[in-house]
Amino acid sequence: MLVREILDSANEPVFSFEFFPPKKDTEWETLFDTIANLNHLHPSYVSVTYGAGGSTRSRTHDLVTRIQKDTGLTVVSHLTCICSDMTDTVSILENYLEHGITNVLALRGDKPAGIATLDEAIKDFPHAIDLVRFIKKRFPSIGIGIAGFPEGHPETPNRLKEIEYLKEKVDAGADYIVTQLFFDNRDYFDFVDRCRIAGINVPVIPGIMPVTTKRGLIRMSELALGARIPAPLMKRVLDAASDDDVAKTGIEWAAAQVQELIDRKVKGIHFYTLNLADATMKIFETIDKR
Repeated sequence: MLVREILDSANEPVFSFEFFPPKKDTEWETLFDTIANLNHLHPSYVSVTYGAGGSTRSRTHDLVTRIQKDTGLTVVSHLTCICSDMTDTVSILENYLEHGITNVLALRGDKPAGIATLDEAIKDFPHAIDLVRFIKKRFPSIGIGIAGFPEGHPETPNRLKEIEYLKEKVDAGADYIVTQLFFDNRDYFDFVDRCRIAGINVPVIPGIMPVTTKRGLIRMSELALGARIPAPLMKRVLDAASDDDVAKTGIEWAAAQVQELIDRKVKGIHFYTLNLADATMKIFETIDKR
């Protein structure tokens, strides 16, 4: 089933989870235990990431096809422009269709290690819109999601241009937008308003990931696409006596975000799980999903 069909037919917010391919073969069964635990929460779909420059490409494809086969869940595979040419992309998408996988998230992707500049990693698709256009033309039956940035795209400080580029991708055939993680819902609602003003009317799915460790908080701030940490959350995390207390704080904060999003009638919520079930399950125990 296409994600756009899931979103269009839902009378209440749908939930989705994101996973990444394990680096070690021994971690695969642990990941499937996590997926089995989260499957009890009845996600409408799950997504699987790519490493920088497609570095986890084969593992991503293996994980996507196994989830499809073993769970029957609708799966969205990330697909990136970086280090990918048309031949590779055609082969990947034909393989997905053979396995009944009909959804992708089209992204530019990150520069892989060992390559000096992004231009060196570009092949046939300079920007995500080029990948969207290609998929829409060659594989019209495949549903396409794209990324959005509630706090602004780090490489496009002009927010008018940012939304203009986003609209071009929607006009080229993207079905929905899923956002990077954020910790202040006001940023999400402002982003949605900017989209609507520009004539972007596809669903905008908020991405949520709780802080669970002090190190994780620092890491989120350091990433190129790192989230802005509201001062109240930062204070509570830095004042916490242990990472157990940090996790409790992070889950409470994320649960409050999710509850407000549900109350404001969002079409769906996407959870960045980091391949762990505990935090997401605790959020679900807290919220009122009606």
